[in-house]
Amino acid sequence: MRKYTTRRVFYLLLVLLVANASAALAQDRALSLTGRVLDAASREPLIGVSVQVKGRVIGTITDADGRFSFTTTTPPPFQLTVTSVGYETQEINVTAAQSTFEISLREQAIMGQEVIVSASRVEESVMKSPVAVERMDIRAIRETPAANFYDGLANLKGIDMATQGMLFKSINMRGFGATGNPRMVQMIDGMDNSAPGLNFPVDNIVGMPELDVESVDILPGAASALYGPNAINGLVLMNSKSPFLYQGLSATLRGGLMHEASRAQATTPFTDVSVRYAKAFNDRLAFKVNFSYLQAKDWEATNYANLNVGGNADPNRGAGTKLDYDGVNVYGDEAQANINTVALALAAQGLLPAAAVGLVPSVNVSRTGILERDLVDYNTRSFKFNGGLHYRVNDKIEAVAQLNYGYGTTVYTGTGRYALRNFNITQGKLELRGDNFTLRAYTTQERSGDSYTAGLAAVFLNEAWKPSSQWFGQYTGAFAQARAQGVPEAQAHLAARGVADTGRPIPGTEAYSVLYERVRNTAINEGGGAFSDKSNLYHAEGLYNFKNEIKFVEILAGANYRLYELRSAGTLFADQVEDRNGKITIGEYGGFVQAGKNLLQNHLRLTGSIRYDKNQNFKGQFTPRVSAVTTFGEHNIRLSYQTGFRIPTTQNQYIDLLVPNARLIGGLPEFVQRYGLNNAYTRENVAQYGDAVLQGTQNQAIQQQATQLITQQVTAAVTGAVQAAVAAGQIPNDPQVIQGAIAQGVQAQLPAALQQNLATAVQGLAALGAIGMLTPYQPKEFKPERVANYEIGYRGLIGRKLFVDAYYYFSEYTNFIGNVILLKPTASIAPGLLPEATGVLSGNTRQVYSRPTNSSEKIRASGWALGLNYALPHSFNVGANIANNELRDFVPSPEVQFSGFNTPTYRYNLSFGRRISSSNRLGFNLAFRHQDAFLWEAGFVQPSTAGVPLFGTTRVPAINNLDAQVSLKIPSIKSIVKVGGTNLTGKTYFQAYGSAMVGSTFYVSLTFDELLN
Repeated sequence: MRKYTTRRVFYLLLVLLVANASAALAQDRALSLTGRVLDAASREPLIGVSVQVKGRVIGTITDADGRFSFTTTTPPPFQLTVTSVGYETQEINVTAAQSTFEISLREQAIMGQEVIVSASRVEESVMKSPVAVERMDIRAIRETPAANFYDGLANLKGIDMATQGMLFKSINMRGFGATGNPRMVQMIDGMDNSAPGLNFPVDNIVGMPELDVESVDILPGAASALYGPNAINGLVLMNSKSPFLYQGLSATLRGGLMHEASRAQATTPFTDVSVRYAKAFNDRLAFKVNFSYLQAKDWEATNYANLNVGGNADPNRGAGTKLDYDGVNVYGDEAQANINTVALALAAQGLLPAAAVGLVPSVNVSRTGILERDLVDYNTRSFKFNGGLHYRVNDKIEAVAQLNYGYGTTVYTGTGRYALRNFNITQGKLELRGDNFTLRAYTTQERSGDSYTAGLAAVFLNEAWKPSSQWFGQYTGAFAQARAQGVPEAQAHLAARGVADTGRPIPGTEAYSVLYERVRNTAINEGGGAFSDKSNLYHAEGLYNFKNEIKFVEILAGANYRLYELRSAGTLFADQVEDRNGKITIGEYGGFVQAGKNLLQNHLRLTGSIRYDKNQNFKGQFTPRVSAVTTFGEHNIRLSYQTGFRIPTTQNQYIDLLVPNARLIGGLPEFVQRYGLNNAYTRENVAQYGDAVLQGTQNQAIQQQATQLITQQVTAAVTGAVQAAVAAGQIPNDPQVIQGAIAQGVQAQLPAALQQNLATAVQGLAALGAIGMLTPYQPKEFKPERVANYEIGYRGLIGRKLFVDAYYYFSEYTNFIGNVILLKPTASIAPGLLPEATGVLSGNTRQVYSRPTNSSEKIRASGWALGLNYALPHSFNVGANIANNELRDFVPSPEVQFSGFNTPTYRYNLSFGRRISSSNRLGFNLAFRHQDAFLWEAGFVQPSTAGVPLFGTTRVPAINNLDAQVSLKIPSIKSIVKVGGTNLTGKTYFQAYGSAMVGSTFYVSLTFDELLN
């Protein structure tokens, strides 16, 4: 029955689509429209103004004299929509009696009247949007003091930015920020811009050069009801320029300097070149091509704080450096060992005198690490191509073929620092869109190139030069020797490191280069740092608006199918196991229906929608949304209830990656079976067990028991030796003599035995006594994460001068996805004497796993934002916005101990400027940005104490930035010269722990546009 109903719906949609297209093709009676568009104030002709039939795809632009001419088969009466950047949109009525027009456009002093389709997937003004919307259009891009439009998004209300490098910035909204945020979706011309293997948007590495950006719409909050999975905290929609509406040649040459004091070379140049060309051969056929190339010396990550708390000395082991130093941006020093444990092992092998063990303290020592700047390529390069071919089948239907290609070298922060070298993504799209439908199919092809992880490259470089077993053995032996010679402990450590590091390759030398090239080009699963990612995404979707069939209510329906194809040659995913033949496929499908209705003479608009999505590995998800917008003049109040969800990412599902401190594995049941995790224990449970063992070692009764045990062992050994001597005739067979010999032997050997073995015996007895505290890990069903979002907002235009936008939201998350750290014993700490489970106490006898899981607790967040923009006379403007985000009473669950909220409580932006206009050639903009200090929780911050990776917490200091730009329009060469700078105060900052230290940028640009008014 269900299959039959689905088939009927499909056929109905097909019939409606064909009927609509046939009707459109039958309208062959052409009407010729001509006219001229002028500036209302100067009466000068405006070039490049878009003149389109409202609700149709047909239209054109004005020429150098402001004139336009085109034909349409749309029968009058209808309306023409006349739009141009910086001008108020006009709608002109067309009747059969009039086909020639003179149109005057007034400059738009304030934003808020723009028409968008992002919030409800139907046309509506920003003012009447049922949800929060932030917008950057061409004029805002021109005015931003940031070096590029993507950086300029940080000045929008409530938008957080996490900079990992010049080319890699992550947009975060409403908390739970990350350096690669899977809770946010970024779309370019309707295509999901997330890399299939990395699972998050890769900044604007692939996509649109700035010259081709028409607008960027950002929807903070849940958007799953209309856009599908993963848009749980926000949606970024980037829209490119149509070659029909933006024609001719345009180009930008931008260059300047980057300065940050801690870089190897503090001040370096950068160059950014873009070219765009578009042409419409007639009203039907048009094309465009875009090229951009950027070259720079990237920002460097130079945080040398010790993840093991305390001691921020430089990584060259200067004064004050702790023995277990594990620098944030130093790698290879994650390899650590307890040198007393090493000494015991050496003594057992006869490589160290037993008496020397007592000279070696029980402390953790780390290997000498390598700076990030000596491991990654900071020579950033980016090449982007964007091309499109557009064909208007008729007034109602347009076909589009589009190709986006991006290629670059940069660094980003994940569970470690990843060097993306020759990384590239290709997106190709075929689309058929009409006034009431869209059919779209696209693919995303991700290629990792020569990318690698800096941390693993460092670990394997150290191992390739000298295995850790050998390095720690040399260190321990040299330390014991120095102490035996009376050298103070601190100096003995320095001497021991010098011995172990003898012959260590130094960055810049040929020996280092040979090892470096070998390990960064060797696959992770073969003992190197390189990963291979050739994952693909295939997506098809359709959208239909029933406005021509149903009049009393607005009905919208859509559906999609998506297929992931993961291929990593076993370096990232579990694609080399079982019968997968090197490829993992994941299928998803979904659909939605939306209904909207205007009531009370358009003073009230109600909208409701519901969506269903299904991933092959998880149960289906329903996501409803309802909203109400009341409008009274220029004042709009909105209420909305939105739900959203995110399907665990492809990495959440299938990752199988060995990193320095752990093995990252997927959350699907197959990994529990593969790695025997029913015999593993959570980190928190092991910590409790470890605390109990530590307390036990302080217990006097256990110490006495251990002393008695060692005394018994020594007595038994001495008794055996004496009896053997009696049998050999070396000692008289006299009970009194025998008893005296035994007592004398015990008295001679017991002190050394106690010194050597008492601590081990005490720990063993304490470990055995507390063994009942260990509770095996009980895996639960892995589920999609969900959110329910409640929001109230206001938008208003006061006196046509002041634009006000404010909202408050409350969000509640269920099945929140975090990570659980598991420790699985591989051997007992005392084989044959203690149970294997005690192996969780030592880094040498356990394996560490990190696995995604759901929190059993509900997690709540709330916040508010206020934006004010005021238009002053003579094109001056002033603006301010503030946003608040707070985590409410987070309760750690047994599964998820940290929230990863990673968002400042308050952030605000202030701006003052003057825009370039028809009467003003000189413009400027000053922008001040502040964000509070906040706690950063992330998988990258993993102290290696005792070899247990911790989901660490660190502090990102407050940031205050001042940016500025001055622009001059030169009409004679149709160009704008722009001089600007960011972070003018010069104070270095970072936006995500472990990521790049950002300094100041100074630039000058020349932008030529053939259609510049």
